[in-house]
Amino acid sequence: MTTYQVDGWTALGDPRRREIFERLVERPRTVAELTGELPISQPAISQHLKVLREADLVGFRPDGARRVYRVKPEGIAALRADLDRFWASTLANFKQLADAEAAQRKDNDHD
Repeated sequence: MTTYQVDGWTALGDPRRREIFERLVERPRTVAELTGELPISQPAISQHLKVLREADLVGFRPDGARRVYRVKPEGIAALRADLDRFWASTLANFKQLADAEAAQRKDNDHD
């Protein structure tokens, strides 16, 4: 079986994974808790958690025979950095367009 590294955005693109992630944002949970709360089988939840772990969005700590899954702050920070970069680029593009439009209006007013 070939594995590949998935990024956080791709991992959260799946509605079920996003639902699991949102539950973990509320508080850490075990697979059994997630299975009891969601209409998803235990094997499917485990597979979704594996993808979220590979995307560095969640981690776990052992608690006896169980694993307690939690959101990893560094994974959220990476998503936030992407959003900040997108927003900065969008604002810069908007400023450029607004400046060009203002210059065009100024040129039209002088004609």
